[in-house]
Amino acid sequence: MDAEAPKIAQTAAQSNLNQDGSSNNSKMAKRPAQETEGNATATATATAARAATAVAPKQPAEDEPAAYHPPTSYLETIVHLFKGNIGPGLFAMGDAFKNGGLILAPLLTVFIAIICIHCQHVLIACSKKMRDLRGDDVCADYAVTVEQCFEHGPIKLRAWSRTMGRLVDVFICVTQLGFCCIYFVFISTNVKQILQAYGIDMNVHLVMLLAFIPVLLSSLITNLKWLTPVSLIANVCMIVGLAITLYYALKDGLPEISERAYWTDGSKLALFFGTAIFAFEGIALVMPLKNAMRKPRQFESPMGVLNVGMFLVSVMFMFAGSVGYMKWGEHVGGSLTLNLGDTILAQSVKLMVSMGVLLGYPLQFFVAVQVTWPSTKQMLGIQGYSLCGELLFRTSLVLATLAIAELVPALGLFISLIGALCSTTLALVFPPVIELIAHSEANKGPGIWICAKNLIILVLALLGFFTGTYESLRQIIRHFGEEEVL
Repeated sequence: MDAEAPKIAQTAAQSNLNQDGSSNNSKMAKRPAQETEGNATATATATAARAATAVAPKQPAEDEPAAYHPPTSYLETIVHLFKGNIGPGLFAMGDAFKNGGLILAPLLTVFIAIICIHCQHVLIACSKKMRDLRGDDVCADYAVTVEQCFEHGPIKLRAWSRTMGRLVDVFICVTQLGFCCIYFVFISTNVKQILQAYGIDMNVHLVMLLAFIPVLLSSLITNLKWLTPVSLIANVCMIVGLAITLYYALKDGLPEISERAYWTDGSKLALFFGTAIFAFEGIALVMPLKNAMRKPRQFESPMGVLNVGMFLVSVMFMFAGSVGYMKWGEHVGGSLTLNLGDTILAQSVKLMVSMGVLLGYPLQFFVAVQVTWPSTKQMLGIQGYSLCGELLFRTSLVLATLAIAELVPALGLFISLIGALCSTTLALVFPPVIELIAHSEANKGPGIWICAKNLIILVLALLGFFTGTYESLRQIIRHFGEEEVL
């Protein structure tokens, strides 16, 4: 998941609203409520304030200049959606299909994709309902929507509203830092292979230490605007790297289908679930991208950005997973790039993709800092803006992600663990819960259909959560045992 997409979306949305300002207020007042969505919703709550109650954005003073960032079009929003969903998870789909089987894995991928997209639609519907109920101008983001649903839900649940909002922030933060840990493992594993191709045998833990310096330097950039060109380079590296990887897989043809497993057992399916849900977890992007659109209703319409964009993403995941597993079978790596061989072009691809992931680290890291730094400042009693304090905090977080990555250097297992543990909760647990709460009325439940549907999703999500986490941890412990033997 790419942190740039929601941030750029939020900036564009806020600037669009500010530019319209008071000159549009009278026009908007004359329109029906449903017609005001295009401009009024073109803003998003900042990530740093996710845990606070959402309010309508304040208009800037007349003498306060505001940089103008135009709202995004349909095509531009699809591009942002792609940025947020394509990363190491795409390259890990070959490993996922190995754990799922050549026939069962595509079917389960479609099933997980449908549920994830449905849950994203649920989040949008709940956010819009809370906006109308509160009379706000904008739809709140993920954490604030959860908080508002509890705040306006059954009386017994209202006291939990702030806690649940903060809990979502915690999961978003842990997920982002988990992505950062995976980035360390991804980079070091690919660079280790590059060095081996030239006769340099270096331990993967030492490679991580060498990667720490460039990762830290890029993570000390505190202004998101300066990260925009970094993100552009990262995306080019990832797209070109994927294209060449698939070319390598297909150039000599694929083995017979009969040589591959059609389905697998329960323990491997648990690992498949963790990797697949990791790849599809982009729900935190949904509200910022919708709010930043020139015509927000095009986001969730039947042929809107969400359905069309996620359909294309799902096709890419299935294609990469099927080709990767068909080509390399049980030997497919936690990243498809690990199977490319020792040619100069193959090493160039590994270096290119590693560079793309390295440059993507500060963008993922940015979200975690925005969530954790304000509360850390308050806890330490730091007043106002403190550049030195923030740089020290950023350095400590990078060191923490490095330490965790050093402990779990198995890329495929790490991706499955983060997917099962964190991504499942954000993508499949909170949306059904808030829909049940949002549709509950006094002395009346949400209805049989909504109850049955959401309970099924919750049961499947919790099943994947526990089995995927357990199996990932079991395999990680087994991996440690094998390392000790070696």
